[in-house]
Amino acid sequence: MTQTAPPSAPSRPASGLDLTPPDAAERAALEADLSSEERRVLLAHGTEAPFCGTLLGEKRAGVFCCRQCGLPLFRTATKFESGTGWPSFSEPVDPDHVRAVRDTAYGLVRIETRCARCDSHQGHVFPDGPPPSGDRYCINSVALTFVPAGAALPDPLGRGDGTA
Repeated sequence: MTQTAPPSAPSRPASGLDLTPPDAAERAALEADLSSEERRVLLAHGTEAPFCGTLLGEKRAGVFCCRQCGLPLFRTATKFESGTGWPSFSEPVDPDHVRAVRDTAYGLVRIETRCARCDSHQGHVFPDGPPPSGDRYCINSVALTFVPAGAALPDPLGRGDGTA
């Protein structure tokens, strides 16, 4: 998981996907497509209520992508039942796809996770996950879009991101 600011020039991690942030017009189009709850979580760093997210029980093979920009963030193979009420993953598709940001809200010190391409809030990562990573990425369902294995990835920025 990278801990740097979002890139300003074209950037391609090991996955080969373009992590260049959306420009102002692209960002406006992405944000216009969000529901009020998606805006509250993704843009205002909110949290959905536990045990109500639509992706909590999703077990089909595939990938979980950023709801805002479509970047693949997590695979079903790394999803596990944490009992917390939010989808939990042990590692991202590519460590460069998820940014870590120190979060001191509510008098706590946590690590917020954000999409490395569009900087949308996804959730938090905690050091109490299963081996081999030991990490638990606790992610809001509303921040994700599920794509079944073999299906086309969402590509709202027209970057030719491929299939799950």
